[in-house]
Amino acid sequence: MLFKHPEFLYALFLLIIPIIIHFFQLRKFKTQAFTNVAFLKKVKLQTRKSSKIKKWLVLFTRMLLFTAVIIAFAQPYIPASQEALREQERVIYLDNSFSMQQKNAKGVLLKQAIQELLKNIPKEEEFSLLTNNAVFKNVKLNEIKNELLQINYSPKGLNLKTAYLKAAQLFSENSASKKNFIAISDFQEINLQEDVRFSPQHEVNLIRLSSEEQLNFLVKDAKISTENPSTYTLKVNLEANKKTENTVPVGVYTKNGLFAKTSAAFTKTDTASVHFSLPKTEFINAKISIEDKGLTYDNNFYLSLPKNRAIKVGVISNKNDAYLKKIFGKKDAFQLDLFSLNSANYSVLEKADFIVLNELENLPASLRNLLQNHIKQNGSLAIIPSVKADLNAYNELLQKLGAGRFTEASAEGLKITDIKFSHPLYKGVFNKEVRNFEYPEVKKHFNYSGYGNTILSYNNQQAFLSNRENIYVFTAPISASNSNFKQSPLIVPTFYNMAKQSLALPQLYYTLNTLNKISIPVSLGQDEVLKIGKGEANFIPRQQKFNEQVTIELEDFPDTDGHYAVKNNEQTIENLSFNYSREESNLKPGDLSVYKNAVIGNSIENYFSESIKQNQINALWKWFVIFAIGFLLLEVLLLKFLK
Repeated sequence: MLFKHPEFLYALFLLIIPIIIHFFQLRKFKTQAFTNVAFLKKVKLQTRKSSKIKKWLVLFTRMLLFTAVIIAFAQPYIPASQEALREQERVIYLDNSFSMQQKNAKGVLLKQAIQELLKNIPKEEEFSLLTNNAVFKNVKLNEIKNELLQINYSPKGLNLKTAYLKAAQLFSENSASKKNFIAISDFQEINLQEDVRFSPQHEVNLIRLSSEEQLNFLVKDAKISTENPSTYTLKVNLEANKKTENTVPVGVYTKNGLFAKTSAAFTKTDTASVHFSLPKTEFINAKISIEDKGLTYDNNFYLSLPKNRAIKVGVISNKNDAYLKKIFGKKDAFQLDLFSLNSANYSVLEKADFIVLNELENLPASLRNLLQNHIKQNGSLAIIPSVKADLNAYNELLQKLGAGRFTEASAEGLKITDIKFSHPLYKGVFNKEVRNFEYPEVKKHFNYSGYGNTILSYNNQQAFLSNRENIYVFTAPISASNSNFKQSPLIVPTFYNMAKQSLALPQLYYTLNTLNKISIPVSLGQDEVLKIGKGEANFIPRQQKFNEQVTIELEDFPDTDGHYAVKNNEQTIENLSFNYSREESNLKPGDLSVYKNAVIGNSIENYFSESIKQNQINALWKWFVIFAIGFLLLEVLLLKFLK
């Protein structure tokens, strides 16, 4: 038996006081002479003996009474185990990702978990609760009851490793306390891909909430597959979480409501596609919707058609630039301005998104200053040197831009053999990595020391084309007299994507909770800012102003899918659409058996009942209060009835 307040036991020394008082009361009787009292001697002896017995009994009950009261104040208890004696810390991770929309016989997994927590967490216990988008530190159940009931699904999921690391920060630094981490989730395979190493100082419980096996359909993505003067052909790709022969209804909603509806047939596969022909007058904002009994968050997909804006390309050239006219000749996509070095219009070049220096022999100081400012304004630049290039002028520009420098020229003929397929410049260009192709050649090149990424390289591993951020540097002229690169299939995607990436044009849609950089073609005043709104709600995104555009960065906001308007002084400039990531639609469960130092369970109620049982402390003070009352009654009875 242990005591919560053992200092009260010192009061037991005070029990000597009633003993002293008792002995004073048992002092000797004074004998008084009296005639003819022989017959009273026997009665006298019996009375004195009875009085002593009564007083000893009263003393004994009082001693027990005071002892019981003192022990009751010391609060004795018996722990269920040694662990119950340690201070308890509990951090609970509740997964509120979209996959917790699944159901079992008890209902929706997330709502079921919330009710179980409300029912089983001890009301007086202090704990911490962590969800995918909220943290409640050192709280009691009644303090966050309303917040628990209002927990909604979060588009931002956490894998187990991230959840554990965040939970570990909520524990105190007290090494003597027992630290319990409880994770409640459906534990999808996608959330268990990173290796997790649990600290031996933490007791880890993983509670998996299982759902009934269900078929889930989702809108995976959508794109414009073909275009003609009056219509778009919209291709919608759908997926199921397993092979099925079922069909699913698919509808497209535009500004005037439901525009078209069809059914997607899966025919024993887990993918399907449908096509819609939409008039251009209808397609500003569109929503694709399916009817599905599985997860609900992935049933809608939002699209916004960006306003066409030609990319401004400025070329300064003293060579044949016919190939650039062919690449950038599409007027609705590019606005091409060609200049010779002597006739360059700097006011036009200042507004260009992409500038090409096409084999110039010299770079005047005024041009170098313009190009420096162009890069500061988030513009893009491609540098193709001339065989007779003034390296001092080129290197002065390159070094000010932080893009390396040219060294001596080399007359060694080289082949362009290596392509960095993972570079954003060639994203989506190749169906597969090609190793054997007709290698372009150069006759002369410049040795180059750069600080960026090599995109194309020679057979001696030196760079033919490299880039640092939005600056692209060729190390050899590509005119026909020096190279056949212009006849290579690489020429078109290389320059086309350089220009395309110089202006991040709005896409059909963006994915929430990822970093999205969007260039809005607008010129703002000094105190003007762009706002993004949906209905009555508006927020100001992080943004940078440039000459003819504003680049906005979005990551944590917006946090719900749908159509949003980019506004300047309440005037809508651009429409943007955002969709949830479809990662949570992969309902394949992960393997928890790999976590050997974690306790795996499937019931919140069982965990808490077992935890309470192990940490239970049996308080005994009530029994000693009852004993004290009993001894008090016994004393009263002795005093009243014992003669």
